[in-house]
Amino acid sequence: MKTVIDTGNLPVDERFESWLDYMFQQVVAPMRVTCDDPGAFRGSIEAIELGAVHVSAVGASPCEAYRTSRMIRQSDPELFQLAFNLRGKTMITQERKCALSQPSDLVLYHTSRPHQIRTGRVRADLGEHATQGVMVVFPAKLLPLSPRKVERLTATSLPGREGVGALLTGFLTQLTASTHQYGTAESVRLGTILVDLITTVLAHHLDADTAVPPPTHQSLLLMRVYAFIEQHLTDPGLSPATIAAAHSVSTRTLHRLFQTQNATVAGWIHARRLECCRHDLSDPFLADRPIHAIAAQWGFPAAAHFTRAFTAAYGLAPRDYRHRHRPDRHTRSDAGEIPGAGIRTNL
Repeated sequence: MKTVIDTGNLPVDERFESWLDYMFQQVVAPMRVTCDDPGAFRGSIEAIELGAVHVSAVGASPCEAYRTSRMIRQSDPELFQLAFNLRGKTMITQERKCALSQPSDLVLYHTSRPHQIRTGRVRADLGEHATQGVMVVFPAKLLPLSPRKVERLTATSLPGREGVGALLTGFLTQLTASTHQYGTAESVRLGTILVDLITTVLAHHLDADTAVPPPTHQSLLLMRVYAFIEQHLTDPGLSPATIAAAHSVSTRTLHRLFQTQNATVAGWIHARRLECCRHDLSDPFLADRPIHAIAAQWGFPAAAHFTRAFTAAYGLAPRDYRHRHRPDRHTRSDAGEIPGAGIRTNL
């Protein structure tokens, strides 16, 4: 993700004013912001563009933002915004409905209608932003559900800890934690998957699964399969048959699902296991762990086979890769950390 604003890098007397300017001039749906203590305000936004879908990780001190009818008349991009709360409490009000969002909750609202967002306080001793969350912004026309039905769910807290809600919040958590740079085609595909997941979550709460287009059901099944594979990568019994059985589909259906991604089930598992090995070999905290032990943990019990597969995938033998990425070859950051250490991209 790319940092678009971080008031912590500005002089204290410029922080809140810079946040005001950004929220009113730079965002696609401008908002006014007020704050009880401008001098202590901190705010930051990191963002990534996924085709027509915009995703941002937002942290801010206690404040209040609002979008009025006049502002809508001046600029109405007709967007939906989905807020995923990570820390703190947020109150979102729209059309006489009010949602108090707790950590892991999801709240949908529309830029074409006046609304108000108020962030609350958390423990002062945390020394971090009062609230932290993820915001997804996408054109309303991308949502393949009845607008009248969707209105029933705006400014309503939706759970994100279990079921399809957990799939969506898990996807957003991994996406915003990743440092990977996506190409145009990858970004568009990720944006499509994200809208499909949002559609499925909303349809679930509307009890309208039959109204969801078949491609959306397919994307949801694929996300479930990906999540299952990630959870069982260390299981030597992981196979197309066990994956299909866990999702109540035939192996033929499973293989067809992966064909839509120009991949195979076995190939995906193989690639993900190699990526986990690559991550562990570059992790300074695992520098003393034998290479064969890392390989065996991730499903490569035969050392020679692992060496050939790893070299084919990354252009270096495992031992050479670890040597090139050992900690003392990196320049440490100001915080004394190795850039990128400990980060695993599961997308």
